[in-house]
Amino acid sequence: MTADIFEITKAATFDAAHHLPAGPAGPYTRLHGHSFRVEATVRGEATGAIGWVADLGDLDRALKGVAAELDHGLLNEKPGLESPTLEHLCLWFAERLRPAFPGLVRVVVSRPTVGESCALNLG
Repeated sequence: MTADIFEITKAATFDAAHHLPAGPAGPYTRLHGHSFRVEATVRGEATGAIGWVADLGDLDRALKGVAAELDHGLLNEKPGLESPTLEHLCLWFAERLRPAFPGLVRVVVSRPTVGESCALNLG
C-alpha cells in the first residue's frame, strides 16, 4: 500500500517597482510597478500526531515574511533580482523558503491585474 501524498498551498501579496535593464526598448526598461501574488506549495505525507504535511500557519508566516522583504520596494535593488523577471522572482522565493520547507514543490508568482504568471516546479 502506498502513502497518500498531499499538497498544501498558501498565498501572499506584495506591491513593488522594477525595470528590466536588458529588456527590449519601451515599457520594460522604464521604471514601473505591479501588484504581485505569490503562492508556495509543499508536498508530502500527512504525518505526526496531528496528521498534516506542514503547519499552514508556519508556511503563511514564512511566505508573508519573504514577500514583506519586497513590498513597496525596488526589486532591482535586491541581490538576485537585478533583472526581476517573474522567473527570477520564483527562484528568489524558492531559495528562501526551501530551508524551512524541504517539501516545497511549486512557487507561482503572478501579476493578476495584467493576467501574467510564472510557475517554478521543484520536484
